[in-house]
Amino acid sequence: MEHFIKKIFRKKRLPPFWKNYEDSLKNIQMNEIADSKFVVFDCETSGLNPKEDRILSMGALTIKGNTINIKNNFECYVKQEVFSRDTVPIHGLLKNGNLKKISEEEAIKEFLSYIEGAILVGHHIGFDVNCVNFALKRMGLPKLKNKVLDTGTLYKKTKHQLYSEAFKKVFTLDDICDELKVQKKDRHTASGDAYITAIIFFKILGRLNKNNLLTLKDLFYVPKMIY
Repeated sequence: MEHFIKKIFRKKRLPPFWKNYEDSLKNIQMNEIADSKFVVFDCETSGLNPKEDRILSMGALTIKGNTINIKNNFECYVKQEVFSRDTVPIHGLLKNGNLKKISEEEAIKEFLSYIEGAILVGHHIGFDVNCVNFALKRMGLPKLKNKVLDTGTLYKKTKHQLYSEAFKKVFTLDDICDELKVQKKDRHTASGDAYITAIIFFKILGRLNKNNLLTLKDLFYVPKMIY
């Protein structure tokens, strides 16, 4: 009973912006892809440990009605509390520099507003979601509530199930770009990678929707491997 009371108390203390975000996800229909809101996003980080490292920048695009809304994009740069010189050659983000940066808390608040009512899409999205979740934890908030789709997993579903090796392989974003002939412009920037991933997502949907009967339920279905 005590645990239950504490849980209710914590829920009441959650800020209004979190409640707005959470409420937006209650009535997502799991049927028509064209009627669904997808947010493709990517994070550039100070390293590969979501718990210890920090988000340096975030980029996201909205897809709805089979259209990428370029004008309604999301991009922010985060003040660097944790800095690693080793990762600068990859993402090109300096600790100071001339870019306008906001606090981690501001970035997360803006991101939550942007992804209201959306299904999240990303390449190896588990890493990016974990980075956001640890930022949320530092703010005393719960984990992300959105459903997620990984373009790495979706790409494997375009392969025939008899070829089990394809399901065991890890496909990088570069691997998929090369096979699907997607230009790698602005690679290793959050916004650039989000845009590339959005193009890949469209191409994968095209491959999976050969009979024009593809549903959201199909996208979330994980096939059993045939060996």
